[in-house]
Amino acid sequence: MNSFVQQAQISAEQVHEILVQAKKLAEDHYLEFTGTVTPHNAWLLFQTEQAVIVDVRTLEERKFVGFIENTIHIPWATGTSLNRNPRFAKELENKVGKDKVVLLLCRSGKRSAAAANVAFNAGFESVYNIDQGFEGDLDEYNHRGTFNGWRFHHLPWIQE
Repeated sequence: MNSFVQQAQISAEQVHEILVQAKKLAEDHYLEFTGTVTPHNAWLLFQTEQAVIVDVRTLEERKFVGFIENTIHIPWATGTSLNRNPRFAKELENKVGKDKVVLLLCRSGKRSAAAANVAFNAGFESVYNIDQGFEGDLDEYNHRGTFNGWRFHHLPWIQE
């Protein structure tokens, strides 16, 4: 069994330290939202029910590339032209609420950072971007998944 699938234990102090590190990353990079978490820390917070993961990728990305089970799906943009979802913040509030620790995930961490900015400005005080995203950054050959990202780190995911 994959060690990440086993239920982890996490103390309130560990949760606090992860979120402090995430906020420091945001401050260091002048981000306009609460913080940025690593994929491993995102998984730890999610599996211990300290946070919810909201996948902001398109329905097509989730279907054909894969997704994390039991996450919430609210697309930041839709269709092949990636038209921005004008209802994103309202849908986030309706499906999650402003009182939760929210971790946003996209393909590479860029759309989810933009979504985190909008959510933060809409009053979400604990909204974090998952660094590297689901597939990771492009390598020198314009391929994803070769040096970072959720799947690269062998964190749990499924595909239809």
